[in-house]
Amino acid sequence: MNPMLEIARRRYTAKHYDPAKPLSDEDLHDLLEIMRLAPSSVNIQPWHFYVLRSEAAIKALSPAVKDFNVERIRNASAVIIIALERDLVGRVEKLNRQETLDGRFDEATIASGFDKVVKRVRGEAVNAYCAGPDKGEIWAREQIGIALGFLLFAAGGMGVDATTLGGLWFDKVDEILELEKVGRHAVIGIALGHHSADDANASRPKSRFPFEEVATIL
Repeated sequence: MNPMLEIARRRYTAKHYDPAKPLSDEDLHDLLEIMRLAPSSVNIQPWHFYVLRSEAAIKALSPAVKDFNVERIRNASAVIIIALERDLVGRVEKLNRQETLDGRFDEATIASGFDKVVKRVRGEAVNAYCAGPDKGEIWAREQIGIALGFLLFAAGGMGVDATTLGGLWFDKVDEILELEKVGRHAVIGIALGHHSADDANASRPKSRFPFEEVATIL
């Protein structure tokens, strides 16, 4: 079987974690690096990853955790909060500088002026996305969803269990992490670790709509 397909068939959402089975620093670093390398529209990378590992950090987050996620937060080896960057227009210039530092534009490209075209088109696109009443938040959330997908798939391939945590009061998360001060807003959380022996979801059959119901080949 295709190994990528095998990962998709095998992975599942953990419901219970074993605190005695910690996530290694190396695995956590690799998963964060995988998210960092995720693609995004015009390469805007509108995310910041807050990693909560210490008992003090988890305790501080607890007032923002809905009751059904309390055990997961407490027993997981790490909790990642993904926050979006609010100033997406201002991020464009920072991104342009980073791409130049990373050598995205070689001498021939710069000599032809094509790098300026790329930067102008990118700026126009970001301005357009941010022109609506949500100021680009929906667009930014869509990009964060890509990074989240990369994380979940990679964790499955690495033998790390993960749970997407929508059950948080994200405005409260913002207060706890003081995100407003740095122009960010928390939008999703992820618990990481290794499932406990009593996690029944590990042995339940995966349930999805059949291929023919969700895919049309034209």
